[in-house]
Amino acid sequence: MSNPWEEISLDDYEKHMSLDSVRQLQAMNSIMQEQFSASPAETAMVLGIAGGNGLEHVRPEKFRRVYGVDINADYLRAVSQRYTELSGVLECLHTDIVNEVEKLPQTQLLIANLLIEYIGYGAFQKAVLQTVPEYVSCVIQINTDEKQWVSESPYLHTFDRLDEVHHQMEGKALTAAMAETGYTLILQESYPLPNGKALVRLDFMMKG
Repeated sequence: MSNPWEEISLDDYEKHMSLDSVRQLQAMNSIMQEQFSASPAETAMVLGIAGGNGLEHVRPEKFRRVYGVDINADYLRAVSQRYTELSGVLECLHTDIVNEVEKLPQTQLLIANLLIEYIGYGAFQKAVLQTVPEYVSCVIQINTDEKQWVSESPYLHTFDRLDEVHHQMEGKALTAAMAETGYTLILQESYPLPNGKALVRLDFMMKG
């Protein structure tokens, strides 16, 4: 059976995420600006890049390579078309992170925003061990409403199958998983959202 993310249209996803009642696309964009500038990394990888939200903050004079990874080939085509100014820096990789982790190249900075929810802590640990980044920056969603983790919107049924792959996230559990993998928490910030949910950014650095 296909991964649910291969069936969700980018247009529906982005319209849902940018609704005034959700505002996750806007919040993620400002967080990514910080993620790209916070470390001295010259190579970066964005796992679950979707339509490339936030890539306008990549400065070609700072980064010599940025990998955009996604399981949905249509998303990656949109990224390539939208960010032609990053030609020579941006490389899109059509990869199933859970089943094809060995395809991922090494990188100095690994960004995973609203992705670990869909692959689980164990698969994310394997991705970190494969890419051996010096810095890891993650964003997870914390839900106050346990009944419904996808925000109410006209596009809600677009996401019906995500229950098959969704994992509830918790900051302490992610920090513990990263510590097992050899990384120390160096930053934790929370960004409240309009609907009672919050985005939590957790940055890690390789020990030693």
